[in-house]
Amino acid sequence: MSGEIRLARAALHMWEEPCISGVNGSGAVFFSGCPLRCVYCQNHSIALGNIGKAVTLDRLVDIFFELKEKGAHNINLVTPTHYVPQIAEALLRARNKGLELPVVYNTSSYENVETLKLLDGLIDIYLPDFKYYSPELAARYSHAPDYPQVATAAIHEMLRQTGKPVFEGDMMWRGVIVRHLVLPGHTKESMAVVSHLLQEYGNDIYVSIMNQYTPMESLEGYPELKRRVTDREYNKVIDFALEAGLENGFIQEGDTAKESFIPDFSYEGV
Repeated sequence: MSGEIRLARAALHMWEEPCISGVNGSGAVFFSGCPLRCVYCQNHSIALGNIGKAVTLDRLVDIFFELKEKGAHNINLVTPTHYVPQIAEALLRARNKGLELPVVYNTSSYENVETLKLLDGLIDIYLPDFKYYSPELAARYSHAPDYPQVATAAIHEMLRQTGKPVFEGDMMWRGVIVRHLVLPGHTKESMAVVSHLLQEYGNDIYVSIMNQYTPMESLEGYPELKRRVTDREYNKVIDFALEAGLENGFIQEGDTAKESFIPDFSYEGV
């Protein structure tokens, strides 16, 4: 298996959902590049793929075990989409060497179903976004008008692979947690997303409704995004989700919208 793998960071990460980060942290491996071009991207420094250190498959396997030795509750593959064949091979090698930690696939959901099938049996937990219900907003903010339909199909495949959530104590060992980031001025869009998720997947998934939107400097032409989400906006979405019948979910406290929650991509652990 050839093909360059570029990483920006591999370290314990405390800022995932509680059942992923736990007490010790999630073993997050940040891959360089992303299939989407979101105008508000919080990891923009690596999303374009310009930043990253090339590693071999053997080195990637070693990184998995180094994170395990540091106490990671799981191996968390962040924006891995464009490296799926190499990742699948690395995971097979790691499993053969005795890696037993759950593996998390942390993705935008802009995924090809056939590509996801290459990971069947290798991924324990899927952590996908569902960014938009509206093709118009998907086009405006992520240049991907087909995002809603692509993400919907992708998450169905993820759920087929994992089945309903499985926990050991407070930690998730199998399942799907769908994340939705509330954007300023778009509470109706968030409500539409919640309704769609409940209609498509019911309570077989967890839904994480996030308020951590952080305005970045590169937002010329998008004045509506140059502020944080208000408590009123976020609470409105949460109230709607509960009234709509959401049973399995996560919400965030108001202090999560800080740039300090955005990792430092300095090649730590790579």
